[in-house]
Amino acid sequence: MTSEALVPLDPAWPAMTLAQTDALLTAPGARFEMETVDIAGVATRTWKNAPPTLRFLAQAIRAHGGRVFTVYQDERVTYEANWRATAQLANQLWSMGVRKGDRVAIAMRNLPEWPVAFFAAASIGAIAVPLNAWWVGEELAYGLSDSGAKVAILDGQRHDRLTPHYDALPDLEHVIVSRADASLEGPKFHRLEVLIGTPNDWAGLDDVALPDVEIAPDDAATIFYTSGTTGQAKGALGTHRNICSNILSAGYVQARGMLRRGETPGEPAPKVSLLVIPLFHVTACSAALMPGVVTGSTVIFMRRWDPLEAMAIIEREKVQFTGGVPTIAWQLLEHPERDKYDLSSLDTISYGGAPSAPELVKRIYKEFGALPGNGWGMTETMATVTQHSGEDYLNRPTSCGPPVPVAELKIVSQETGETLPTGDVGELWARGPMVVKGYWNKPEASAETFVDGWVKTGDLARLDEEGFCYIVDRAKDIIIRGGENIYSSEVEDVLYAHPAVIDAALVGIPHHQLGEQPGAVVHLAPGASASEDELRAWVGRHLAAFKVPVAVKFTDAVLPRNANGKILKTELRGLFAAEEA
Repeated sequence: MTSEALVPLDPAWPAMTLAQTDALLTAPGARFEMETVDIAGVATRTWKNAPPTLRFLAQAIRAHGGRVFTVYQDERVTYEANWRATAQLANQLWSMGVRKGDRVAIAMRNLPEWPVAFFAAASIGAIAVPLNAWWVGEELAYGLSDSGAKVAILDGQRHDRLTPHYDALPDLEHVIVSRADASLEGPKFHRLEVLIGTPNDWAGLDDVALPDVEIAPDDAATIFYTSGTTGQAKGALGTHRNICSNILSAGYVQARGMLRRGETPGEPAPKVSLLVIPLFHVTACSAALMPGVVTGSTVIFMRRWDPLEAMAIIEREKVQFTGGVPTIAWQLLEHPERDKYDLSSLDTISYGGAPSAPELVKRIYKEFGALPGNGWGMTETMATVTQHSGEDYLNRPTSCGPPVPVAELKIVSQETGETLPTGDVGELWARGPMVVKGYWNKPEASAETFVDGWVKTGDLARLDEEGFCYIVDRAKDIIIRGGENIYSSEVEDVLYAHPAVIDAALVGIPHHQLGEQPGAVVHLAPGASASEDELRAWVGRHLAAFKVPVAVKFTDAVLPRNANGKILKTELRGLFAAEEA
């Protein structure tokens, strides 16, 4: 068995092979039993016991009753209160004329209102359209126009940004605003608090039924906009099956880890999680929120990410799970005041959306005593395709894990289109019940990206003999120096291993003879120091000379990222204008 283990593992691990865990957990009658269904003409493996729709899920999680669902500052909302607000808002949307297939946009920071709006829209068959709350007014207007949203549910800040653009949005019939500072003028504007009250009021709302509507698993449910590093955002049209698949995928990975450890899986227990990535991103909404609500977990929101405040919340609320992107874990580890807080409740720190260095995996385990976790997915796969956790992650820290059983991966040659053998690097293609229908109103882009149930990811990857996936680079980010391929993640991993570095990116610098050369941008830990020559020498001790950055630039802040946590390398390349030759 391949091993690059960062820490000594129990000699008895693994107690089962992956094939054995798959066979046991997916056996007929088991919780993770699979079945094959026809999805758009493609025979697809699916989770037999996944919730069929978001409407079903919204009603089912009401059973958690008085357990606390969301926490935001001094607002604590139970599952019962959340249900009452969801049903009330669903009826308000119905009264506004929203019907199956209509788009309801949501643009707000992570607030208790967010899941209420999301479940209310999806429960009546509307398509929920989470918009990037970081967008400026023009970008938000693009999302509303492109999706043809009939209703927008906003917080006050997003409403303020959109105010100059409403006249150019004729399809937008109603705007519901939460926490508005100013008065709302005009018949199409509504205060959310007038419709359903504030979060602290929801427990006292009347218990009403949802409007009657038939919804099938493969009906459209969401439009999440891609947040790639280049180009205009595209809306990925997802189904109820897509997003509900993550619930069983997350549970499967937890059970698999226990069997590999020699333990017997039980019923998933509720946890307290600190969710610091935005819900308009599939990692938060699909991979984190959906599995969490099934277990009755408590989800804590922050107004904005601040590591000092996060540590205070972890101590006060006994948070067990957090993460999102690697930067969050690094900032917790490197914070100079970390020792002042009791973070011993943390048992899992998981992330996706961006590559992570092996050094981070080791430090999470050794310094926090928590199990690290990561995975691979994209907006077009509604998040989870592979998941990696616990000892498997410690054993293969540069992998993003094997695919969950309902997913398939293959490596395809970009030159010939042929499937490549084990170990070869090519473009990663993925297939499964999590792959979205396509791009909203973009048939040409859909035809280019989605082929017979497969999604062409644009990631360069390889698979090992046990099916573990290794992402080596984005196809468009690979650096080719004089005909030699340089995978940026390889060099970035070495930079991350330097004790002074907590954020790093490798970019290509144009060169008239070699085509391009590698340049590095790094952010150092508080109080740490390292020179350009020291970091170049560090890389040179670990990698071939042609992979050593020709220049290293330092930044005072962490590197710029999009909403998925991916570093915006286009913004960094300008730092190297003087090095072009």
